[in-house]
Amino acid sequence: MSLKPLSSLPTHSIKPKRALLSVSDKTGIAELGQMLHDHGVELISTGGTAKALRDADLPVTDVSEITQFEECLDGRVKTLHPVIHAGILARTSHDQDMAELNRLKIEPIELVVVNLYPFESTVAGGGVTPAIATEHIDIGGPTMVRASAKNFAHVSILTSPKQYEGFAEELNSSQAISFNTRRRLARKAFEHTAAYDAAISGYFSTMEELDIPEQFSAGIQQSGELRYGENPHQKAGVYGNQRKFIDCFHGKQLSYNNYLDLDASLQLIADFPADSPTVAIFKHTVACGVAMADTLKEAYQKAFSTDTSSPFGGIICCNRPVDLETAQEIDQIFTEIIIAPGFEDDALELLQQKKNRRLVKILELPESSHDITFKSIFGGALLQEENRLVIDEDKLQIPTKRKPTEDEMKNLRFSWAVVKHIKSNAIVYASDLKTVGIGTGQPSRVDSSELAIRKAEKEGLSIKGTVLASDAFFPFSDGVEAAAKAGATAIIQPGGSIRDEEVIKMADKYNIAMVFTGLRHFRH
Repeated sequence: MSLKPLSSLPTHSIKPKRALLSVSDKTGIAELGQMLHDHGVELISTGGTAKALRDADLPVTDVSEITQFEECLDGRVKTLHPVIHAGILARTSHDQDMAELNRLKIEPIELVVVNLYPFESTVAGGGVTPAIATEHIDIGGPTMVRASAKNFAHVSILTSPKQYEGFAEELNSSQAISFNTRRRLARKAFEHTAAYDAAISGYFSTMEELDIPEQFSAGIQQSGELRYGENPHQKAGVYGNQRKFIDCFHGKQLSYNNYLDLDASLQLIADFPADSPTVAIFKHTVACGVAMADTLKEAYQKAFSTDTSSPFGGIICCNRPVDLETAQEIDQIFTEIIIAPGFEDDALELLQQKKNRRLVKILELPESSHDITFKSIFGGALLQEENRLVIDEDKLQIPTKRKPTEDEMKNLRFSWAVVKHIKSNAIVYASDLKTVGIGTGQPSRVDSSELAIRKAEKEGLSIKGTVLASDAFFPFSDGVEAAAKAGATAIIQPGGSIRDEEVIKMADKYNIAMVFTGLRHFRH
């Protein structure tokens, strides 16, 4: 039998006569049940939901009474029955469907209220055995949700307590639920089950080595509203679990661009040890300066000295709680966001005086080795494993005649951690555990090096005695020669070019020490 196309679906409002309620989250269920009862709706329910409704002195019919089949297998099988699903899936506007329901002695169900076992929250804390995790995989719930959503022309589906109030208001005012509301609730229902399945799939992927899936399903729940995207004419939203990582406790709501900047700064600061005060300054996701020091104040001063103009209206990220002395230094310029693991009381008192400044607390750094990243492209998306590896000690090689000094090696490791987060072609000059010049996003590696040198000169900083980090190999020896003539004494780069021998000879000519990492850090 052919199905009617969407344009032929009945679009009239429908008042529910029977409702099936089976929820994991009992928030507001008694109030919803009372409202439905007041409208003469018959309540059908299962297990704990039925108990919650009875505790509210509401009449409830057990699903097992409807199906004439008792719950079994520790409640694994309750609603998976033809009587339930025929009642949900029946197209009550079709005479043939209604005749069949009458023959089978099945009554329609016009409202389904279901939210699913809390799988994601169960496994979120870690330490959960596979046996416990799998018991929190809902089967009957998603089946009812999808059946109801499929039949939205005749059935309303509620999947969240947040929907109850709006549903009740419409039923109270109109005595029925409109087609548009049912369609909107159906879309929300499919989003709900998609996110649920994605969470389960993600859990199973953490139980083994990372495997790029054949089919990518994000299923990410919206976590906050945004006024607009990168520009005011673009609609936007933020999705996921950002509250696990940050708490914006002072200032205006975070914007789309703020989230991009915060992501860039968190990714960088995660690569530096927490016991070494480190500050990174970003502007439009580009690092303006990064430094390590004995105190946070000194680290900020060193980072700021790399570029003293770009940080205005930028992001300052600290890996240690902000003290008063550091806060006083930062407060000398306007910054959009200051993000840190904490803020001492007197520093907080000072920084909160500017209402348009956002203060963000780091709750957790994104350090999982199993994370994947994805970017939308024409026709779909690209997925890859997150680049968490900073340096692989086993792959380090020193092909030049001169070996790096201990101080050079310390700065080479520092600059290599920074260059990983600079847009390709990326060049970082550094000394004294601070960036001196940063070249980013140029079509030529030599152009990036020249840009870094010009920016350093603009700030009155000398390249003499610095080390240089390059995110990818030098394809020609001219890049090494330019660095040497600028005053760099050591270079760290992946190596692997067919002209490596020429590059090494050029380094030896200028007595430059060079380290090959065997690891590339492209960032586009």
